Amino acid sequence: MKRLLISSHDTFGLGNIRRIMNIATYLHQAIPDLSILIVTGSPMIQSFRIPKGIDYIKLPCLSRTENEGYSAKYLDSKISEVIRLRSDLILSAVLNFKPDLMLVDKKPYGVKHELRETLNLVKGYLPNTRTILLLRDILDAPAITTKAWEDNGYYEAVKSVYDLVLVLGTPDIFDPRAEYGFPISASEKVEFCGYLQPQALLRDRDAIRRELQVERDERLILVTAGGGEDGHALLQTYTKTLQHMPPRTRIRSLIVTGPEMSEPQRKTLNQSALRFPGVRMLEFTNDLPSYMNASDLVVSMGGYNTVCEILGLKKRAIIVPRVRPVEEQWIRAERMASLDLLTTIHPDLLTPQGLLDTILVEISSDQPLRPTLDLTALPTLTNHVSMLLDSTYEPAHLEYLSH
Repeated sequence: MKRLLISSHDTFGLGNIRRIMNIATYLHQAIPDLSILIVTGSPMIQSFRIPKGIDYIKLPCLSRTENEGYSAKYLDSKISEVIRLRSDLILSAVLNFKPDLMLVDKKPYGVKHELRETLNLVKGYLPNTRTILLLRDILDAPAITTKAWEDNGYYEAVKSVYDLVLVLGTPDIFDPRAEYGFPISASEKVEFCGYLQPQALLRDRDAIRRELQVERDERLILVTAGGGEDGHALLQTYTKTLQHMPPRTRIRSLIVTGPEMSEPQRKTLNQSALRFPGVRMLEFTNDLPSYMNASDLVVSMGGYNTVCEILGLKKRAIIVPRVRPVEEQWIRAERMASLDLLTTIHPDLLTPQGLLDTILVEISSDQPLRPTLDLTALPTLTNHVSMLLDSTYEPAHLEYLSH
């Protein structure tokens, strides 16, 4: 029995834990006799189906206060105390679980270096444990990310404690080696996996449309803001567009607020949206891809998972990305819009009329399906994990290094 421990970066929203659960489930199904332990601070982990062979340890939750700034989310404790507690729990998990492979999400040393002690112990006392750093396609603006990596010693961490860096993206969209100034010692460990394909659909398109009472001549617009903690402005703007929707436009709307939206904001949205016929609201669904598949247009923020699902399902989309405290979503949306993969509106320029005009263009378009991306991340990542577990991994030749 091989053992994999996944450390999930999860201080904000649903994105990280959804991505990690997708990856863990695929790995468990694809690799025989693999036991997976997820270490996470996500407050939503209990909402996911946890298949046999996968379990988790729940860390105290954190909130992101600003770029690289954190506070305790629920505990009445100093951030230093919570980080110490998280660090001790992670260290204990590794010492007792003794993983053959550790997969660390996003931050090489974890939040505020909570993984440093564990990673140093692994290298010194568990020499057979291999380590992977998992990065999504884009972290933040290059200048900000480069400074953070330099200040926190992340380049040195990649060199000294990681066997491999897997990027869930493609270099034609964003190449972190070049954009973030990776030294050769880090660049030579980078492998690109492509983007994540959507999870399996639990229900088909017709079943969803019947549930939502969508007639054959109606268009369904799905409006989603991920976890919802900072999605109120987008959803409120959408409800205002409904006031000005042309009367002959046959539209139904499904608005998914997200479980982390505050109760007062959710009530305000309900009062605004449910005045219009043909509007349904959900707080949360673990089957968002099925609803997305049933829609004719998606209006959403620009999180990694959502964009992958939109493009994997070949849906027309209007992306209104988050730009603060990090620019990751805006960079992704802008790069992909330039390749005609989607349409984007900067949130500072978002107005009800502008959103309405863009919606009407999208739902009336008779253009052919937009191009899509390389969506082979799961099998590619699985191949790398399998080779590390079997001690057969050989780094690919990197043309980048010869330029």
